[in-house]
Amino acid sequence: MKKIIEMRQKRAQLIKDARDILDKAEKENRSLTAEEKQEYDRRFKEINELGDSIETEERQAELERGLTTVSHPAHRPEPGSPVQRGTDPRETEEYRTSFNHYLQVGLNFLSADESRALQVTDKTLGGFVVTPQQFVNDLLKAIDNALVIRQLATVLPLGSAESLGVPTLDSDISDADWTSELATGAEDTAMKFGKRELKPHPLAKRIKVSNKLLAQSAINIDQLVRDRLAYKFGVAMEKAYMTGDGVDKPLGLFVASANGISTGRDVSDGNTTTSIQTDGLISAKYTLKEPYWMNARWLFHRNAMEQIHKLKDTNGQYLIQPNLQNGPADRLLGIPVVNSEYVPNTFTTGQYVGMIGDFSKYWVADSLALSVQRLVELYAETNQIGFIGRLETDAMPVLEEAFIRVKLA
Repeated sequence: MKKIIEMRQKRAQLIKDARDILDKAEKENRSLTAEEKQEYDRRFKEINELGDSIETEERQAELERGLTTVSHPAHRPEPGSPVQRGTDPRETEEYRTSFNHYLQVGLNFLSADESRALQVTDKTLGGFVVTPQQFVNDLLKAIDNALVIRQLATVLPLGSAESLGVPTLDSDISDADWTSELATGAEDTAMKFGKRELKPHPLAKRIKVSNKLLAQSAINIDQLVRDRLAYKFGVAMEKAYMTGDGVDKPLGLFVASANGISTGRDVSDGNTTTSIQTDGLISAKYTLKEPYWMNARWLFHRNAMEQIHKLKDTNGQYLIQPNLQNGPADRLLGIPVVNSEYVPNTFTTGQYVGMIGDFSKYWVADSLALSVQRLVELYAETNQIGFIGRLETDAMPVLEEAFIRVKLA
């Protein structure tokens, strides 16, 4: 914890130094010199790098405490719940041991008992083996810790790839009527419910591991394969959470859609055609209803943050306030900020460049039926074994009024 606080303090000092460069040029009513611009860019790069390091240290500290990142009560099943403990044969130690041996040697070299243990799922056809439940939970936890949106979203585990109906309030009723003790108020027929479907879609990735590495007895093979798959799946998921079109993949936050967040939640007032402005950010915050502020986050690409770090309010105070204690490193207009490399960052007319919202209203549905296929002959020339992992997942915004997109004029 001391190390994290020291890193935050160093980052705050770098932010102050960068601001001093801007303030000096502003006070002298001139633009930055080439040397000042170079120095500012160097410090801003260090600020971003320290921010990434702080997030990594916080995740590591959390893992070492034996905690699971949970952003919503529905995020993960509780220990002992039907999802984690019950009749699923994939939860047994026998299944996990057999699966780990399968990763090392393949189906043809398993013992009769190991083969029977894996056959209970009826999913070894075509060379695919369904992974143990703990393997899936650990892989998804690793993805959660690596991806911005999954840390904040509501994640719903499904036993298989069945669809999940999501009720949505398409139109609400009017306010209640003041009336007498016996009267019931005027009838209102305006309230209508819609239904959106979350249906996990296949996501596949192939990784390669050397035979020499697999032969090392000290190596935990299932952890090695799991960690590589988590990284490969993670990049594809985060991109889809941002800009997925919803066709056989998640519906992204930055895609205007009647099934997710419509253009009615876009705010461009106060921004220019090429940059985010103070007034634009204020307009975005106050377009979002106040009840959502408590759980809200700003979401930007680091290129947008470089612009925002230079913005001031009417009192001459910078909008970004670094946090030296626990929690998000920065606050913007009192709301914590998170960054992702996959937020749109094209600064031209009419483009999305950020968002404010309560991301627990973005739902992710994961099928727990992850399967792995072992490929032997394909990479024999390079002395490697291939593994294809198949995961099924879907995601979408379920309440559009919980989000406001920042758009350029």
